[in-house]
Amino acid sequence: MDDQIEAAQCCSDTASQPSVTISDFSDEILLNILRFVPSHDLVLNVSRVCRKLRTLCQDKSLTAHINLHREYTANNEAVKHLLRKLYSEIKSLNASGCYWLAGSTLDQVTRCRSMVQLDLSGCRVTPARLSRLLSSLQSLQSLALDVGPGFDLQQLSSEGKSALARLQELKQTLLTPSYGVVPCCSALRSLRLYLEATESLQEAGGCTQLMVGQSSVPHYQSLRWFSARLAPGEINRTLLRLYLAVFSMRVPEGLTGLVLFVPGPAPLRPVAVTALTESMASYTGSTVRALQLPRTWLDGAVLGRVLAHGCPTYLNVSRCSAPGFNPLHVLLAAGCDLSPLRGLNLRGCGRGSPAESCVKGEEEMDAESVKALIESCPRLTHLNLSATHYHHSAPPGQDGHLCGALERLAHLRSLALPVCALAQRRPVPVNVTEMGADLSSGSLLLGLKKSRRIGVPTYQPEVAGGPGEDREEAAASCVRPLLKGCPHLVELELIGAGFLSAMPRNEPAIRKDPAACPWACQVGDSQLAALGNLRFLRKLTLAHLPGVLKGSGLVQLVQGCKDLQVLSLANIGSLKTVNYTQGLMEALKHCTQLRELRLEQPYFNANAVFFEALSHCQGLRRLCLVSRHGTFQPGAVVSFMQSCTEVIMCHMFMGGTLVACKTLQKTLLDSLSASRPALSVVVYPLLHEDLGCVIREMPLCHLDEITLFKSRVAEEPTVL
Repeated sequence: MDDQIEAAQCCSDTASQPSVTISDFSDEILLNILRFVPSHDLVLNVSRVCRKLRTLCQDKSLTAHINLHREYTANNEAVKHLLRKLYSEIKSLNASGCYWLAGSTLDQVTRCRSMVQLDLSGCRVTPARLSRLLSSLQSLQSLALDVGPGFDLQQLSSEGKSALARLQELKQTLLTPSYGVVPCCSALRSLRLYLEATESLQEAGGCTQLMVGQSSVPHYQSLRWFSARLAPGEINRTLLRLYLAVFSMRVPEGLTGLVLFVPGPAPLRPVAVTALTESMASYTGSTVRALQLPRTWLDGAVLGRVLAHGCPTYLNVSRCSAPGFNPLHVLLAAGCDLSPLRGLNLRGCGRGSPAESCVKGEEEMDAESVKALIESCPRLTHLNLSATHYHHSAPPGQDGHLCGALERLAHLRSLALPVCALAQRRPVPVNVTEMGADLSSGSLLLGLKKSRRIGVPTYQPEVAGGPGEDREEAAASCVRPLLKGCPHLVELELIGAGFLSAMPRNEPAIRKDPAACPWACQVGDSQLAALGNLRFLRKLTLAHLPGVLKGSGLVQLVQGCKDLQVLSLANIGSLKTVNYTQGLMEALKHCTQLRELRLEQPYFNANAVFFEALSHCQGLRRLCLVSRHGTFQPGAVVSFMQSCTEVIMCHMFMGGTLVACKTLQKTLLDSLSASRPALSVVVYPLLHEDLGCVIREMPLCHLDEITLFKSRVAEEPTVL
C-alpha cells in the first residue's frame, strides 16, 4: 500500500510540472534543427511563428549559405522573397538543378553583392543576364553555369569579364561546342567541365570554329584541379581534346587533381595527359588528391609515377585492367603509404581473363589482391568493386570470403559489389540426364511437359524451425561479417556482373538481356533479408538478381532499414514473369521515408494495385519506371499523382502506343503544373525510335541522377 501511495504521489508531481515546449530549447539546439528546414520555408513560414524563431531565422549561420538544390517546392515567388529579404547576408547560393526558376527570379541575385559562391547549373542563363550578374557580384570567387546554343562571350560587359578574371573555381556544363567563359578566367585554381553536347552538323561546325580560335584560351599556371566528365558521343571527345591541347603548350605546376571520365572508346592519349601526370608526380610540396583517366590512357608507368609522389585521396581506375597491366598490382607494389585513400573505384578491374562459367570477356576479381589492398587502406570510405565476378573457393576448413575482408573497413559508408560476391559456394550443376530420362521419343506427353527452368531454384516453403531455416542461415552466413564490421553503411549497390540497363542515353533501347552469372542465382531472399540489419542504410541498388523468388527478403530488408530514401530495382527474379510482385507491393507499404524509386523490369504491369501500394510512400518525390513490353493503367497513374502531392518527377518508359503515352503525359502536366512548379513528366514508349530526342529534352539533373542507370559509388570524388 505504501508503494502504491508513493507511486501515486510521483505521478501527481509529474503531472503538475509544466510541459516542455520548443521555446524551452536552447538556441544552439534550435539552430541545429532549423538547419534542416529549407531556406525559403525559414523566411516565409518559420520566422512568423514567434519572436524567438524570427530572431533565430536571421542567424548568419542560416542566412549566409542558401541551398535550393532539390528544394522542389521553392517556386519563383518564394525565391524572390527570399533573395529580397536576405540579399545583404547571402555569401553562397546553390540553385543547381532549379530548371523551373524564371529569368526574372535569377535577376534578383544581382542584389546579393557580398556573394562569393554561385551555382546556377541547370538554370536558364543568357549571356545578357550573366553579364548583369557578374557586373554586380564583384566578390564572386566560384561560379557554376550551363553554356547553351547561342552563347556569345563578346556580349559580356567589361565589368563582367573583370569579375571572371578574379574567379578561383569554375564549373561549366557545355550543351554545345564552346569554350564558354573559360577564356576570361585566367586565375582559375579549379576547372570542372561537364561535356553534354549532342551530335549534329551544326555542332560539328562549332568544333571547327573552336579549333581555329583555340589560341585565345589562356594558360593556367594557377590551376590545381582539372576534371572533365563526358556524355557519349564523338563531339564531346573532340571537345575534350581541344581543352587538353592548351596544356600541351604549357603545363601548370602543382596540379593535385586530374579526373577525366570518357565513356566508350577513348581517343588516342594526347601528349598533354603525359605532361600533366608528370607534373603531378614531380612538383614538390603538393599532395595528389584525385586521379582518374580513361582505360587506354592509364598504364603501369603513369600510375607508378603518380604513386611515387604519394597516394591520392581518391583513385578511380574503373575498367583499366588490361593484359600486362593490373592497377591492383601496381598499387600494392608501389611501396607508398596507402592509408590516405578514402575513395577507390575498382569497377571492372579483374585479372584480365574471363571468369569461369561466365560470359566470355567478363572479368573475375583478383580477390587476393583486393584483400591485401583492404589491409593497407583501413580508412576507406567509398569502395566500388562492381562489374566483376567474385567466386568464393576457399580451401576446405577455411573461410576467406571477401565479406570477411570487408569487415575490417569500419569507416566504410558506401559499397558496390557484384551479386555473385554474396554466394558462398559453387552452384550445383543441373543433371541434364535426369531431366530428360522420361522424355523418350515414344512418350505420349512429349512436347506437353512443362520445361524446368535452369539456374533458378524451385521455391519450396519450409516449416518454421525446420531444415529450411538452417539452409537460409547458411546462405546468409557470408553476409554476416560485412554487417558486423560495416554497420554504418549508408549506400549499398548489388549489381550483377555484366548487367546492362535497357534505358539508353543516345542509342536505341537494349532489346536483349545478358545472361546471369550462375553464382548469382544462389543469392536470393535470405541474403536480402540479412541486409535488413544495416540500420543506417539510405540508398539501395539491386540489379540482376535472378535468385529472388518471392520477394519476401525485400520485405524484411525494408522493415529493418526504416530510413531508406533511395531505392533502385532492376531485373529482379525471372525476366519473363515478374515473380516478386506481391513482395514488392508489401515492401512499398513499409517504405515510409522513401524519396526516390527507380524500377526497371521487363513485362512489368504498373496497374492500380501497384500504384495503391506506392501511395503509402507519401514522401516520394521522384519516380522512374522502365519496362520493355511493360503496361500501365493511365487512370491509376493519374490517381496516384493526385494523391501523392510531393511527386515532382514521373518518368515512364514502357510499352503502349505513342498516342496513349502522350495523352497521359499531357493530362498530368495540365492538371498538376500549376501547383507543382518543378513538375517533370515524361511518358514515352521505350522501344520508340525517337526516344533519344526525348531524352535530350529532359532536365539534366533528373536524367543523370535517376533516369539513367549506373553505378554511383565512388564514381566522383567527394569533397576533398
